[in-house]
Amino acid sequence: MKILLISSSPHKEKSNTFLLAKEVLRGIAEEDAKADFEIIHLSEHHIGFCRHCEECHKKILNCSVKDSITVILNKMLEAEGIVLATPNYINQVTASMKALFDRSSHFIHCRRLLGKYIVAAVTSGSGQDKEVLDYIKYYAHTCGAQYSGGVSSSAYVLKEKTKDAYALGKKMARDIKEKKVFPEQMKVIEAGREHFKRIILLRKEEWREEYAYWQKSGWL
Repeated sequence: MKILLISSSPHKEKSNTFLLAKEVLRGIAEEDAKADFEIIHLSEHHIGFCRHCEECHKKILNCSVKDSITVILNKMLEAEGIVLATPNYINQVTASMKALFDRSSHFIHCRRLLGKYIVAAVTSGSGQDKEVLDYIKYYAHTCGAQYSGGVSSSAYVLKEKTKDAYALGKKMARDIKEKKVFPEQMKVIEAGREHFKRIILLRKEEWREEYAYWQKSGWL
């Protein structure tokens, strides 16, 4: 089982966000002693803003912005489960994580995370994090991944919430092992794919590699 943790706190290992996410990893390890973990701190990478050049649609994973994005996206493709950990900045993920999401638009067009599972770990001063958790769930679905759940905490009750994070990690590991299917989530994912089917057909001459990917996947 290959698990990728992407954390967007600028404080890295010293952050409450990472401490919460680390408990998710501990829960996964409890369920699968052979789990392989990799951790990415976005603050150690340069991720530029999306320029809407459409290069990644014309040639898969190609981008005119030369930075760390292709390495990170490839690691996401290799993982079976992805833990997305972020502080809550004004009811949103951090700018670095949002930049990552924006730069993964090929994942959205081609549902590249289909068959994978995502969980969210969010921290804030207030603990009012539902909007951020919902947004990460939305992102998971747009990329084809199922959402195993999320955990959030204010700085003041972090120790109490680590139990929830640990339990979430165990759940994620079971979901991956059992290839759990969430019917309501799959309806959302399939509806999104039908939406993009029309667009891929309309742009097939320009987005040749994405069109070829859809053909190879048997979706056309």
